[in-house]
Amino acid sequence: MKVMERFRGGRVPMLAAAAVGGVGLAGTGLGWAVDTRRALFAYLFAFAYWAGLAVASLVLLGAWHASRARWPVVLRRMLETMAASLPLFALLFVPLFAGAHLLYPWLGPPPALSEEDLKKLEHKRPWLNLPFWGARAALYFAVWSTVSELLLRWSRRQDETGEPRLTQWQWWLGAGALPAVALAMSFASLDWLMSLEPLFVSTVYGLYWFSGAFVGALAMLTLATALARGPQLYGELVNDSHRASLGKFLLAFSIFWAYMAYSQFFLIWIADLPHEVPWYVLRATGAWEPVALAVVGARFVLPFFVLLSRPFKRHGRALAGLAVWMLCAHALDTWWLVIPVVSPEGPRLHWADVSAFLGVGGAAVAFTLWRLRGHATIPVGDPHLLESLGYDR
Repeated sequence: MKVMERFRGGRVPMLAAAAVGGVGLAGTGLGWAVDTRRALFAYLFAFAYWAGLAVASLVLLGAWHASRARWPVVLRRMLETMAASLPLFALLFVPLFAGAHLLYPWLGPPPALSEEDLKKLEHKRPWLNLPFWGARAALYFAVWSTVSELLLRWSRRQDETGEPRLTQWQWWLGAGALPAVALAMSFASLDWLMSLEPLFVSTVYGLYWFSGAFVGALAMLTLATALARGPQLYGELVNDSHRASLGKFLLAFSIFWAYMAYSQFFLIWIADLPHEVPWYVLRATGAWEPVALAVVGARFVLPFFVLLSRPFKRHGRALAGLAVWMLCAHALDTWWLVIPVVSPEGPRLHWADVSAFLGVGGAAVAFTLWRLRGHATIPVGDPHLLESLGYDR
């Protein structure tokens, strides 16, 4: 079949994405020269968004292998390639490490805190210090990159050899590495995002970031599937049942995100502790309140009611349009998590927010397309591929 040949296209969008990424990163570099701290927060926002999508893609891939799911085999190569962009993010992390002292108050001079709060901050020094913080980041990327690279290599090798044992290897690694991948993602959210306000404590924060990124990864996969039309592209083999199942995943994990958001808010509200409440006072009252309400509406209310429709979930263009909406909603949510720290007076969109988002995103998309080129866009050697192609629910 022609669609099962190696993918030779994508050069134009790859170069376009690379150009957007280069211009965006250069613009963010200019922002570094003009207002270093604000540009760093913009870069952190963009990095957390795009890296979160890549790690969540790896979690989803591991979950599919762990459950030995057969219906999504036709979708798997795109997900494998999205996850395989993680080595790029290890490189893109360098500016955050270099500018960490401007992002995290626990690295600078003691902030204006009460004596009790300063003692609490000092108590966290064994964890919150730059050498250990950087070493943990290196460990996270080592785990993610190793797992994603092995899964992609075994899948590609199976394209050539058709060895059934490679499917078994992927099942074992996907299931066995899933706890380590997910735990690394949770700890990364604490290190990179929650520690922007080091006195804030939330046992749900990691799950909140994970659930949002997971919905974003599903939306990205849905959008990529809709765009992958034409010779040698797997989108031609995806049917309405595959789209409907992606829609069900989007609905289920939008609800899961809402549950995590409500759980965190409810626990902090009912406890009313002075080191937790300020996090929500900053983000959910005053000038930031409309943004908080917009996040809830865009991430949960609209997708929930739209995705209840079975015909909608089976309509390719409509589902792709909603995927774009959900990716934008995830961007707003990530911006709401990061930017209030540097702009407590209210939401102010800085041009570096846009340049960093386009820069990191363009680089990630270009890298993903580069890794996809020269290989089949479906796992042609997987023994369950025909079963996936005939999926009908």
